[in-house]
Amino acid sequence: KKLLFFVLIVSLGTLQAQTKWTFDKAHSKVQFKVTHMVISEVTGQFKSYDGTVETSKDDFTDAKINFTIDVNSINTDNEQRDNHLKSDDFFNAEKYPKITFVSKSFKKVGDKKYKLIGDLTIRNITKQVELDVVYNGTVKDPWGNTRAGFKVTGQVNRFDFGLKWNALLELGGAVVGETVDIIIDAEIVKS
Repeated sequence: KKLLFFVLIVSLGTLQAQTKWTFDKAHSKVQFKVTHMVISEVTGQFKSYDGTVETSKDDFTDAKINFTIDVNSINTDNEQRDNHLKSDDFFNAEKYPKITFVSKSFKKVGDKKYKLIGDLTIRNITKQVELDVVYNGTVKDPWGNTRAGFKVTGQVNRFDFGLKWNALLELGGAVVGETVDIIIDAEIVKS
C-alpha cells in the first residue's frame, strides 16, 4: 500500500507540473514559400489553425506539440490560385480539410536552438519531418501573462504528401517547385 501511495503521489506531482500553452493567433503566423516558374517565389499562409504545447520544463526540452491547420484557410493573395490549391490537384480540402502535426521530440542543439521532430499529416499521408526552431525567450506581458516566442523553419517535399500537380516549362523546370519552405512565427501563452 505504501508503494501504491508513493506512485500515486509522484503521478499527481507529474500531472500538476505539466504546463499547457496555447497559440496567440494575433501574434503568430503560419506561412509557406514555394518557387514559381524557377524565377520567383510565392508566399502563402494559413489563417486558421489551432494547437497546444505541453511542457514541465522551463527550457521546453520535453515539449509535446499538437497542431492543426484548416486547409480551407489558405491564402496566397490570389483567389484563383487559392481555389486551385484547395482542389484535388493539391490539398483536396473537401476530402482532407486538416493538416496535423504531432511532435515526437524537441531537443536543444545550441543556445536557443532546437530540433523539432514530429509527424506531419497532409492528405491522410503521414511523414516524419525535422524542423529548426529558434527560441526567442519568455516574458511576462503587462497583464501578467507568461508568453514565449519561437521561429520554426524547415522544408518538405510536396510530392511526399500527394501534392503532385505539375506542369513543365518549355525550357525545363517546373511551374511549381517540389520543395516547400515552412516558416512559422509562434507566440504561445501559458494557460
